[in-house]
Amino acid sequence: MSEIDQDQVPGIYHHRIGDILVTALSDGYLDVPLDAIRNFPVDQARDVLTANCRPVAPRCSVNAFLVRSGGRLALIETGSGNTMGPTLGWLPKNLRRLGIDPAKIETVLLTHMHPDHSNGLTDDAGAPLFPECELVLHEEEVAHWHDDARMARVPERQAVRYFQGARIQFAPYRDRARLFRSGEVLPGITAMPIPGHTPGHTAYLISSGSESLLVWGDVVHFPDLQIPHPEACMEFDSDSAAAAATRRRVFDMVATDRLLIVGPHLHFPAFSYLVRDAGGYRLLPEPWRFVP
Repeated sequence: MSEIDQDQVPGIYHHRIGDILVTALSDGYLDVPLDAIRNFPVDQARDVLTANCRPVAPRCSVNAFLVRSGGRLALIETGSGNTMGPTLGWLPKNLRRLGIDPAKIETVLLTHMHPDHSNGLTDDAGAPLFPECELVLHEEEVAHWHDDARMARVPERQAVRYFQGARIQFAPYRDRARLFRSGEVLPGITAMPIPGHTPGHTAYLISSGSESLLVWGDVVHFPDLQIPHPEACMEFDSDSAAAAATRRRVFDMVATDRLLIVGPHLHFPAFSYLVRDAGGYRLLPEPWRFVP
């Protein structure tokens, strides 16, 4: 009997928003210890995850999104590179499966500069992996991670992982970075600042014709926990109170508007709706669809 191919199906999923093609690309996943959760009892978090048949070390998907519009190639998020273990760093392989040369990507947009979103910007030598792209992100995101006084106030591990890491990733793109505060950043893509998780944390609304999609960034990391319990925060939130307030505000907006959402940490392929349920919210993954 021939050996069975054990490779998983490629982490690639297409969704058309009007005339814009959005492709979800998996960078992999990370199992995070329960003690990374803040403002929520660990025992209760374990019970919620167990009740939903989830690992008690919550699984955090890491996704990026390729946007093709009017012949232009843009990428939202770059994944973690090879900096966060063997279950992450699959974005380059999935781009190759699509036949996408990173040198052809004209714009990279970041929701923020945490390592699972921006460490895919450079290789081990610090050279840019998207050599022709314009880097687009909120101006406060750059200011925050380059603030020496803020870096001096955090533990050394955070200073190295977040502050110094963001500076390394940003450095080769400094001369072709475009910083914004809000508004349209590319045709059909509008930046919506949602600070809290980080000071420059940003969602992107993709619109074409009568259809829209919100790439909501790190509104949640563990959807199985934080959708029913939006008060639950993460160790790596810059401002937990602001992150929780933003989460509730975004939940209300997308549920009220019945807005299709996608997120870097929703379970792949991540396209979903959020609906009100018994005084809270429930996530409804969109049924699988073929895109002609």
